[in-house]
Amino acid sequence: MKQRIYIDTSIVGGFFDSEFKETTTLLFKKLESNEILFVVSDLLDLELLNAPIKVRELLQNYSPEKFQRVELTEEAIQLADQYIVEKVVGKTSLEDCRHIALATINKVDVLASWNFKHIVNLNRIKGYNSVNLKLGYSIIEIRSPKELVDYNG
Repeated sequence: MKQRIYIDTSIVGGFFDSEFKETTTLLFKKLESNEILFVVSDLLDLELLNAPIKVRELLQNYSPEKFQRVELTEEAIQLADQYIVEKVVGKTSLEDCRHIALATINKVDVLASWNFKHIVNLNRIKGYNSVNLKLGYSIIEIRSPKELVDYNG
C-alpha cells in the first residue's frame, strides 16, 4: 500500500525555493513513480490562492489519482482549536493547526512540511500528539521531506 503523505503549503512552495528544491523534487519524484500518494486539503487550495502562479499551478501538472482530497470539517476545526487552547502554539498558527488536525483525523502515514517553527518541531510535535492522545486520536508523524526521501536514488 502506498504511503499517504499529507502536504501543507510549504511543500508546494518548497518545489521552487532554492533551499528546499532538491529534496522537494525528490519527494515529487516518489509521487510520479506511484510510491506515495499526496493527501491535500481544501485548506491548501485556499492558501495557494495567494501564491505566485507557478506555485499555484504546480499540482495541476499531476493527474488527480496522485492525490487524496480531504475537506476541513467541524471536527478538524475543533481539534485545531484545542491545540491552541492547550498552548501548543499561539493563535497566529491556527492554519498550521488545521493542517495537523486534518492529517490526524484522516489518519495519514505522515504530514510533510518545511515549517520548522510551528510544525516540524519536536516540542510542538509532542504537544500536538499530547492533545491527540488526550482526545482519543492517534499520534501523528510529522517530518520534513529530508526524512522522507532516499538520496541514493
